[in-house]
Amino acid sequence: MTDSAATGADYFDDEPESGTDAGPGGTPGSGTGGQGAEGQRTVEHIADEIRDDIRLGHVVDDDVNHVLQERLDGAGIAMRPEDVDTLAEEIERDAST
Repeated sequence: MTDSAATGADYFDDEPESGTDAGPGGTPGSGTGGQGAEGQRTVEHIADEIRDDIRLGHVVDDDVNHVLQERLDGAGIAMRPEDVDTLAEEIERDAST
């Protein structure tokens, strides 16, 4: 697993959230609407839950991307589609080891 997958770094959209002046990394004026450390922990938590669900047979490999996107949306985390794809692939690899 890459460092960015473990920390959630580089997975956040650089667009500011409406109604905030926070930016990338959750710092004021830099772009992710306060997703910083809390958002990273949330991405890690979501990824861990999906890994567990795969191991338990609740999620099949074909659904990982879809399930990941739904859970990120539910947590209010915006990620670029290519980053969601990359993270989903890493989750699938991790769960199969």
